Amino acid sequence: MTLALSFSEALWFLPFVFPICIYVAWSDLREMRIPNISVLALAGVFLVVGLIALPFEVYYMRLLQLVIILLAGFLVTALGLVGAGDAKFAAAMAPFIAPGDYLMFLTLFAAVLIGAWITHRGAGMVPAVRRATPGWISWDRGKLFPMGVALAGALVVYLALGILSAS
Repeated sequence: MTLALSFSEALWFLPFVFPICIYVAWSDLREMRIPNISVLALAGVFLVVGLIALPFEVYYMRLLQLVIILLAGFLVTALGLVGAGDAKFAAAMAPFIAPGDYLMFLTLFAAVLIGAWITHRGAGMVPAVRRATPGWISWDRGKLFPMGVALAGALVVYLALGILSAS
């Protein structure tokens, strides 16, 4: 598999993105909410680290991706298809995805989403897990799923693949 994402991009971004993604997944599992501070932090990482990791012309085009996904996110949120936090986080994630990797990333996201859903639903049926996570809202939301787990997981896996693909 050849990625458009370069090894150096992935190496620059992953250490900063990883803790934010862990926080997003945990927060969405616990509260079914992606805090705005995590969206701003992720966008901030791209704004600062992207200046170092990317050529200027690539940097500005990646920022355009954020704007496009944010506008699309407003639409799908208004239609009630996704939560506002999910849409905003997806927009903040967008500049980290190299344009040549869109289809591969969507495939990766679909796989991570299925795995996260199965894991979440399965773990929610284990009494020891439920006791270890008292008060987690995501266990009792019926058809709703903490999408931040899949979004954050897909971004981390994508960046990790960028590092691993160089070896």
